Amino acid sequence: MDFPSQKVGDSSSLPFNIKQTYIPTHNCFWISFPLLRFVSPQLLLSSTFYLLITLSSLRPSLSTSFKKAPMAAHNLTLTRTTIFSSHYSTCLSSSCSSNRSLSLRCSVVRLTLAESRAEEAERTKRVVAERKWRTRAVEQRNGPSLTYKDAGVDIDAGTELVRRIAAMAPGIGGFGGLFPFGDSYLVAGTDGVGTKLKLAFELGIHDSIGIDLVAMSVNDIITSGAKPLFFLDYFATSHLDVDLAEQVIKGIVEGCRQSDCALLGGETAEMPDFYADGEYDLSGFAVGAVKKEAVIDGSKIKVGDILVGLPSSGVHSNGFSLVRKVLARSGVLLHDPLPGCDLKQTTIGEALLSPTRIYVKQVLELVARGGVKGIAHITGGGLTDNLPRIFPAGLGSLINIKSWAMPPIFKWVQETGNIEDAEMRRTFNMGIGMVLVVTSEAAERILVTENENSKSAYVIGHVIEGEGVIYQ
Repeated sequence: MDFPSQKVGDSSSLPFNIKQTYIPTHNCFWISFPLLRFVSPQLLLSSTFYLLITLSSLRPSLSTSFKKAPMAAHNLTLTRTTIFSSHYSTCLSSSCSSNRSLSLRCSVVRLTLAESRAEEAERTKRVVAERKWRTRAVEQRNGPSLTYKDAGVDIDAGTELVRRIAAMAPGIGGFGGLFPFGDSYLVAGTDGVGTKLKLAFELGIHDSIGIDLVAMSVNDIITSGAKPLFFLDYFATSHLDVDLAEQVIKGIVEGCRQSDCALLGGETAEMPDFYADGEYDLSGFAVGAVKKEAVIDGSKIKVGDILVGLPSSGVHSNGFSLVRKVLARSGVLLHDPLPGCDLKQTTIGEALLSPTRIYVKQVLELVARGGVKGIAHITGGGLTDNLPRIFPAGLGSLINIKSWAMPPIFKWVQETGNIEDAEMRRTFNMGIGMVLVVTSEAAERILVTENENSKSAYVIGHVIEGEGVIYQ
C-alpha cells in the first residue's frame, strides 16, 4: 500500500535508506529497508532480529514529533508502541527488478487517562456482549439453564422443613444428633444414597453403592469429632434377589471397614409390587461417641480462621436428580468417555458411580493434633448451604474457587446442562467433600502432613465478618 510520505529527521547517517511515512490520523509510520540484491530469503528473514534492534535505536529520533505531555494527575499520558506486521516483498519495476526490501510497520499511540478508561469500558462492553452471545449459543445447543428444582428437588423446601422440625424438637439441624451419655455424647446420623441408585441399576454395578451408604452417615457424625462405633442398614425390594443383595451388603461391609466401625445389624424388607423389578432402596444409620470436652461444635470459630478443604472423589451421593436430568437432555450414554479426564478409559458412568469418599480416619487424625474448631460435610446444598451451618451468628466465609482442582465430571455436568455457577455451588460439592475450620498454625501443619502422606488438602478460604458464603 502506498502512503503519502513526509520526511522527518535526517537519515543520512543510517546504514539503510529510510523512507518514513506519517499518517496524521493514526500516528503511524512505515519504514522500508531495501537490502542488497540477490540476498536469499533465509538470510533476509534472519535479519529481522537486527531490524528490531535498529528500530529500538531509532525510536528517540523518530519520536521527536510526539512531545511528552506534562505528567499531572489530571493529564496522564500513556504511550504504547505496537508492531503490527513485518514482511519482505520483491520490487517489480524495471529499475529495481531484483531488489528485495523488508518492511516494518509500527504504531505509536498516545492515550490520555480518560481515553484509556473509555477504551477499557468499551472492551468490557465487548466482553459482556460476547459472554451473552456465548450463553445464547449454549442455550440453543443444550437448552435453557437447568436447576436442581427443575429436576424435582427443592432445597428451600427442605430447609423450611428442617426449620419446622427444629421448632418441635430443639437441637435439630446439625450434621449429627448428640445424646448425653455419661462423660460423652453419643452422636447419631442417618442417610440414604438417593437417586444414584438409578445409575447403579442401569449399569448393573451394585458392589460399591454400599460404600456410599456408610459414607453419608459416618461423614456426618465425625463433624462433631465423634468416632463411629457401629452401623445398621435397611435394604428394601419388591422381590429379593439374593445374589444382588449380597453385592450390596458387600459394599456396606467395605464401607464399615474403611470407617473402622462394626456392621451391627440391619433389616431386609421384601415388599411385592412396591418397587420396580430389579430395583431396591437403601438407608443407613451410624452411631459414634465423643468426650464432652472434645466435642466440635463451631462455637470457637472467629474471624481469620482458615478453611481447609479435603477433596472429594466426585459427585458423591448428592445432586443425582439433576445429573440424571442432564443425562436425559444430552442423550449421551453412561459408557461414553468422560471429556477432559486424565484417565482416558474413564467413562461418564464410572465417574458418576465413583464411591463417596470416607473421611473418618483422616479427619479424626487431624482433630487429634488440635486446632480444629469446626467441620462441615459438603453434601446437598454444597459449600453455599453447608458451611453456614457450623458458623456462629455474624460470621461467614470467603472462598477462593481457584484454590483447588475441580474434577472433570463437574465441568461436564455444568457445560452439558448449561447450569449457572451459583446453582452448581448450591447443588454439588464441586470437588471439596469436607471442610475443616482451623487456626492458621493448624492449617500450616495440615498442609505439610497431608501432602507428605499423599492425602491432598487445600486452603480454600477464611472466616470473615458477615453471614453467608462469598466466592472470589
